[in-house]
Amino acid sequence: MTIRIHGISSMATRTVLAELASDWRARSGVDVAFESVGGVDAAKRVQAGESYDLAVLDADALEKLVATGRVVPDSQAALVRSGVAITVRAGAPHPDVSSEEALKRAMLAARSIGHSTGPSGTALLRLFERWGLLDALRPRIVQAPPGVPVGKLVADGQVELGFQQYSEMMNVPGIDVLGPMPPGCGIVSTFSAGLCAASTQPEAVRDLIDFMHSPAADDAKRRHGMEPA
Repeated sequence: MTIRIHGISSMATRTVLAELASDWRARSGVDVAFESVGGVDAAKRVQAGESYDLAVLDADALEKLVATGRVVPDSQAALVRSGVAITVRAGAPHPDVSSEEALKRAMLAARSIGHSTGPSGTALLRLFERWGLLDALRPRIVQAPPGVPVGKLVADGQVELGFQQYSEMMNVPGIDVLGPMPPGCGIVSTFSAGLCAASTQPEAVRDLIDFMHSPAADDAKRRHGMEPA
């Protein structure tokens, strides 16, 4: 009987997990499928008891699921580090974002600023607060709906300056990626995999996690705009 592993993940890791699932299927014969949704929604669904074999989420979110018993303790493995990139609509002027001070000026000049519902969005708001600019920028901040890439809002003209993991920006049509956050205000999220307590095939899931954590998966991670963790 073919083993089937059903995982859930945030959108940030959707493309790399699709490639790794295909690689593992070819290596092991195990059928792997990931459902990718907004990270906040994914964590809520695991917490609500929906039946998944593994979850790939922001490391902090996964730790919270361990604390509530939904993810097996000591099953977590850090997979990738994903940095936030800055984008504008294709063909629009490229503001200077090469330094922290330049980025502040670009923020204050932008008509609208987009971020995600995930950890990168939370970190961006903390950065604004550290700068003392949160109140000034708040009327221009647009939060993308769960599962909707910030890059799509930028491409559609709904947002002038967008911030999200590079892995979610790199293949969105209609935008120009300006680059990563400048020194002093970088935002990097670590995404980890963990065995869900609801899984009925823990050994097969642990084998998959070991593969995704191994050097054999590193090239795929880099192809999708991330660094091995």
